[in-house]
This record gives sequence, structure tokens and C-alpha cells, in this order.
Amino acid sequence: MTHVASSGRAAQARGASTRAVHAPRGAGRAEARGARAPWRPLRAPSPPRGCRLFASAGPDGRLRVWDTAGSRLQHEYVPSAHLSAACTCLAWAPAGARQPPSKDGPQRKKRKSEVGGEVDKQLDILAIGTAVGSILLYSTVKGELQSKLDGGHDSRVNCVRWHQESCCLYSCSDDKHIVEWNTQTCKVKCKWKGDNSSVTCLCISPDGKMLLSAGRTIKLWDLETKEVYRHFTGHATSVSSLTFTTVKPTNESKPFDGITGLYFLSGAIHDRLLSVWQIRSDRKEKNAVMSFTVTDEPTFVDLTVSEVKEEPVKLAVVCRDGQLHLFEHILNGYCKKPLTSNCTVQIATPGDGDSTPKPVPILAAAFCTDKQSLLLVYGNALQPIIEKVSLNTSESHICLVRDIQKVLSLKTDAAVTKVKTPVVNSDAKVLVPGIPGHSTAVKTPALGKEKKKNKRKPGETEESIEERLGALDIDVSKVKTPGGLPQTDSFAVLLVQGLESNDAEILNKVLNTRKENIVKNTVARMPIHAVIPLLHELTKRLQGNPYSASLMVRWLKSVFTVHASYLSTVSIFHSCPCT
Repeated sequence: MTHVASSGRAAQARGASTRAVHAPRGAGRAEARGARAPWRPLRAPSPPRGCRLFASAGPDGRLRVWDTAGSRLQHEYVPSAHLSAACTCLAWAPAGARQPPSKDGPQRKKRKSEVGGEVDKQLDILAIGTAVGSILLYSTVKGELQSKLDGGHDSRVNCVRWHQESCCLYSCSDDKHIVEWNTQTCKVKCKWKGDNSSVTCLCISPDGKMLLSAGRTIKLWDLETKEVYRHFTGHATSVSSLTFTTVKPTNESKPFDGITGLYFLSGAIHDRLLSVWQIRSDRKEKNAVMSFTVTDEPTFVDLTVSEVKEEPVKLAVVCRDGQLHLFEHILNGYCKKPLTSNCTVQIATPGDGDSTPKPVPILAAAFCTDKQSLLLVYGNALQPIIEKVSLNTSESHICLVRDIQKVLSLKTDAAVTKVKTPVVNSDAKVLVPGIPGHSTAVKTPALGKEKKKNKRKPGETEESIEERLGALDIDVSKVKTPGGLPQTDSFAVLLVQGLESNDAEILNKVLNTRKENIVKNTVARMPIHAVIPLLHELTKRLQGNPYSASLMVRWLKSVFTVHASYLSTVSIFHSCPCT
């Protein structure tokens, strides 16, 4: 199952990973909840720039944001307490919302020329509800956590909703309360009890003056007075999704107060019916005016909002069984019989040869700005495939054949081949791995010339190791300290050279030093393969002059301190006489 949050008006389903889609203005979405999964529903307001981003947060606590144009993973964020404070809901900030303050504190005042460039960035703030009651505001533009809202809830956050025209954010929780946040100050603006049990989802009215909340029952609140304006009952289980389906009343002869006459959609857990309610002028509790039936429990719902009387509401419902159901209906009053889908969409793999076609689950679906084409998200939740399709809804059943393995392999190959060759300046000095102090010049190949083949011509002799060592650029005399002694990295190079060539003059110059800091740094910078030869040399010198033996003890002490873990794994060390 998927926990999905999309932009626009939406409601979501309990049961899977959390997802959110940047959707077009005028498109709404509802995400239904799965049954026993540990996730709650979510939804997000829509910016006016089309379905650009798709956000998902699963049981591993990681937030992933994909670019829908190429199914490319754009951001991945892991909260510090992602295992104990997993994400439970998502919501995109709407257009016009002001940027919340940065967690780094107050920033300098921006110039007028810079303010214009911030308009687009304001649309990419993602509110993340967590299982411990806090809310995180994540910026997809900066790729980092913007701010944190704390102190409002003491239990898991079930739903977050942005106000369309202000910097307010509303949230509900298992602690039975609804909290109104000021995202500029990151403080609680108002808090009130929403139900006698958990409040599971929220939805703000089109004019921004009313708030729908749902637990066991659905309540319509006046946001100014925080009083209940209407009650709606009829669901046998906890309500999991809420979203308005109209912005104007169907009866235009009566004066419009901003809420009376509007329709909204709701769904509940373990329920394969999505109910439609109408807000009437009387205060009597009414049943749902109509309902939509699907094959399995909804996990993601998206819809286009009806703005005029004659415009039908288009509904896209993704179910737990991986199918997509499309509805199209004009809301004009009571309808007793549940409405079935106009079109059902499935995705399957091609049946090549003897292989049997396998169904590919659809994870989410969103209407594009033209309200005709759909953005489908299908496949694996950790690596989904995002595709824009135009469907002929006159057919009752559509099966799309997609080879997802081939698509994923092409995406992987494209990612691997994006390798950039660095431009090396002629004055740059590049250090190569190996003995500290060694370096070699990197020659930049001239443009238009072919690479030199690394093959010997017939009759050409291979260079000896002695000639190769001589070609290395090691000049110790150029690296001197004010006291005339080589630096510590040069000591390490000299020590390795003396051990490999068994040169007594070099070894005496290095091992007879009396400065402990030089001894420690030299041992720390020498390569691992020279540790055992150094121990054998120190063992021989311990048996000589007592003054020389006292100096060797300093070297042994540093070797055992720095390379103890390596020596404990080497069998030859256990037979070394110095032990």
C-alpha cells in the first residue's frame, strides 16, 4: 500500500509509503488509506506549474523527491531520527505562500532584484508530519531542512494542510487535537480539540474560511471562531480522505455564502465506496448524496475540481490491487445507486515467448493541467517509473503493456555514462596514491590527438624496477625545515627507501632522531607494508649499543601505538623476537 500526498485538493489512504505530487491548479487529489499499515493519509496543495515533482516517504524514513519529466531522483533526505520519527504525511506549499525562516537564523534583507527570483522557490516547500508529533519543513530548492514546528502535538501527525492564502499550516493528530501553525515564527497559533478520538484528516474550503476535519465523524469548522458549523455522519470506520469537489454551488439562483451548496468527497478505511456530500443550509445531519464504487480499497485519489455547473468532476482512483479507475460525473443532486467507473486501467509486462505477462502495480495517478492526460506512477515504490499518458476513456478497460525491466536498465545506463572528465591546469600538482611525498605530473592530452596506446613495440625492452624508481619525482633535499632536517613526510619516504635498499646511512639518519613528535608522525605516515620490515630492523638494533637501544624503544612504542590493530592480524608478528 502507499501513503500518498499529492498537490491540489486531495485526501489519501492509510497503508503504504507517503507520496506527494506537484499538481496543476484546478486539479485536486485524495489519497485513500490502507487498512492495517502503519501509515496515515496525506495530501498537498498544488502549485500552478504542472506536475513537476513527485515526493515519497516509506517505512525506512527516507524522503525521496523525483523529477516527473525523466523519473529522475532529485532529492533524498534522511531525518536524523528517521527510524523513531518516521514520516506519516506530506503536503506541498501552495503558490503565494511565503518562505519559512531558515534554521540557520535570520538572513540579510534581500534586494528588490533578488525578490523576483524567489517566487518560484517559494513553491517548493514540503511539510512533513512525523510519528512523534513534530512537523518538518523541507526545501527542495536548497535540498535541506528549512525549519521545524514543535510543541503542538504529543502523538503522531495524521495530516497536514497549507492554507491557500496565508502562511498558516493546519495539522491533526492521534492526540485528538487540531493545531494552527504560523510558519514564519514556527509557533502554535491556535490549538483546539477536534474529536473524542483520533483526528485523521483535514481539508480547507475553497474560500479559506472553513475547515473539514474527520475522525469517526466529519465536522465543518468556522476557522475564525473555531466552532462547529455542520456535522456529517455515515461512515462505519475512521474517515481517511477529504477533499472539496466543487468551488461554486450548482444552484446559482440563491446567494452564495462561500460554503453552502458545495460538494466534498470522503473515504474511510476498509471501505470500497467513496462518498460525496453536499453542504446544505439546514443544520440537520444528512446522508451522502452519491457514492463511487471501486474493486478494492483506494490508496490514492486525484480529481479535477468542477468550477461551473455543467462541468463534470473527473476522478482517478488507484486501488490496493494496482488498478486505476476513472470516473466522470456531473454533481447535480441525489443519486441512490453507487456509480461504477467509466474506465479501468491496468499495466502489465509483455509476454515474450513462454513467459506469462505479469501485472505491474499503479502507485499513483494525477491529472495534468489540460485535465485530459494523466501522469502515472507505477512499478517499484523505491524506484518508480513516471509516465504521462493520454487515454481513450470511451473504452471500459485499458491494459498498457510496459517492459519495466528494460526501462529501468536504460535509466541505469544513462546515469552511469554521465561521467565528466576534469579539466587539469598545467600548473596543478596532482598527488598519486602510494608512499607519502610521491607525486607525478599529469599531462593533459592535446585536443584532436588520439590516446597513446599502452603497448610495447616488438623488440622494445621493459623498464626495470630500478629505472622506474629513479623516474619518481622524489627530491628530499628540496624539502627542509629551518633546522636543516627533512620534514616528517620526507622522513617517511627516507625510512621506506632505507628499509627497501637496506642502506645503513639512510636508516641511521632517520632512526637516530631524538624528537618524539617526528618519530610519531613518521610512523603514522609510513605505508602499512613497511611496518614489518621496520620491526625487524628495530629488533636488530635493540641488541646493539645501549644508547641506540634506548632510541629504538621510542620507535617501537610509536609502532605499537599507531599500528596495533594491523599487527594483531599479521601472523608473522607473533613470531617476531621483539614481542
